[in-house]
Amino acid sequence: MEQVKTPWAEHLGDIPLHLEYFEGTMFSAVERIAKRYPDQTAFDFMGSSTCYRKLLSETVKCARALKALGVRPGECVTIAMPNCPQAIYLFYAVNLVGAIANMIHPLSAEKEIEFYLNEAESKTAITLDQFYDKFAHIRGNTGLKNLVIASVKDALSPVKKVGYALTEGRKIPKLPADAPVIFWKDFLKNGSSIKSSVRAERRSEDPAVILYSGGTTGTTKGIVLTNRNFNALGQQIIATNPMFRVGDRMLAAMPLFHGFGLGVCIHAMLSQGGRCILIPRFTPKSYAKQITKYKCSFIAGVPTLYEALLRLPGMEKADFSSLKGVFSGGDSLSVELKKKLDAYLRDHNASVQVREGYGTTETVTACCLTPPHMFKEGSIGLPFPDTYIKIVKPGTSEELPYGDEGEILLAGPTVMLEYRKHPEETAQTLQTHADGLTWVYTGDLGIMDAEGFIYFRGRAKRMIVSSGYNIYPGQLENILDANEAVQMSCVIGVPDPYRMQKVKAFVKLAAGVSADETTKQKLLAYCKTHIAKYAMPYDIEFREELPKTLVGKVAYRVLEQEELAKREGKTT
Repeated sequence: MEQVKTPWAEHLGDIPLHLEYFEGTMFSAVERIAKRYPDQTAFDFMGSSTCYRKLLSETVKCARALKALGVRPGECVTIAMPNCPQAIYLFYAVNLVGAIANMIHPLSAEKEIEFYLNEAESKTAITLDQFYDKFAHIRGNTGLKNLVIASVKDALSPVKKVGYALTEGRKIPKLPADAPVIFWKDFLKNGSSIKSSVRAERRSEDPAVILYSGGTTGTTKGIVLTNRNFNALGQQIIATNPMFRVGDRMLAAMPLFHGFGLGVCIHAMLSQGGRCILIPRFTPKSYAKQITKYKCSFIAGVPTLYEALLRLPGMEKADFSSLKGVFSGGDSLSVELKKKLDAYLRDHNASVQVREGYGTTETVTACCLTPPHMFKEGSIGLPFPDTYIKIVKPGTSEELPYGDEGEILLAGPTVMLEYRKHPEETAQTLQTHADGLTWVYTGDLGIMDAEGFIYFRGRAKRMIVSSGYNIYPGQLENILDANEAVQMSCVIGVPDPYRMQKVKAFVKLAAGVSADETTKQKLLAYCKTHIAKYAMPYDIEFREELPKTLVGKVAYRVLEQEELAKREGKTT
């Protein structure tokens, strides 16, 4: 058996290379903490705090309610909710009864929701009243039998409930009197009839969660993750942050349907004694306000979230001195944005810098993070404990020398079980090598240096090939973002009959900069001094906003589709 190289081992500092992992379910991991720290606050939501004891009791109530609906072990229960208490209770209740939590975004389009329900063969779904219409419109095309409707007001204090009813609550249309749904209170009430134990016997390696991603081909698939995947991630997050203490506060703004939000911001905290500050709907203003109000210890987000934070007015006196860790993931953090964010943190009394991480939904989320004691410009850091990374010639198992660019492969305790109903792509993505490890072929390009630090070079799917030259949009975006006139950029390849593809840049200008021809020519002149001729944008288009995905990444595919539609319109 081949020996796996771990050049990063001597640079981990206080971070261990290996851990002893908890063997049990996700619920059991949280239950263990709740029994140890029953009076510690587990999470805060809109001004109200919930202790671990209540988290446990409410989860058991929800588990009884699920059993009363007939939910069985191994069955998929769909949760389409924002970051709110009911979503937390349900997530662990589904796990307690041995079912699988099918996590979807409540803002998904109707056809997407239909796809998610059918893909998981889900008979039970829980969502909020404001999303009822979407489910009602597509319900007949699915096997959905039980639709549970909750409301934000159900989780509020009496005073807050009145305020909500007069503001946000007024915007939500009332459900039809004959709507075939089960309201939250009735859902819980029905569960009181279950007197027997609701705990299902489930193993660490059993499937527990389904998250959705494009995988390596770009088509949406359900990624099946186990109890062990999530529990291992929780322990790894704490191990890579030795400054963590029980009771430390994590700002949970990243959504629950995403591995970053569910794995890092929620389960890593609740399985290790942390405290989650739940943000049901993200706005830069609410995000910044909660950091200072709750004196948050940790914040995690995508680059676009931090970019919005930098532009927020009225933050001159904000005090971020409570921060122990600031993490960026989900998308590539440009060198320039990191510099701006580090300066911003410093100016607001924080003693830490942003630490970039990397991962894929196939490994829940992050599996690599810049260590707290050692930083290299442009690097996404070192692998988590028991996680291995190697760089290979794309599509092969041939490991490349340090410094050579190739495909990033990942192995470790957070690697998914499979793509649900996609055995062929599962076999392509998960491959066992001569070293005995099962490796995830990420389709991402990167470099490893001799000390084991990883450098992300771009998504292989996003590579532009122009006149035979390989061009990586992320590199061009870094250059554009460094210009003081640019707030954010996105670079795409546009079909070209001669060069196959040519480069086009979309730019959101900094405040006060005029979107005119003079500015465009200045930026093109700047590009000429920083970008090779073959990679030069043929055009720069100014946009007031760049399209975003549901998790806040710049939606470059939307821009690609728009350009394609324009070209097809010209030729018809």
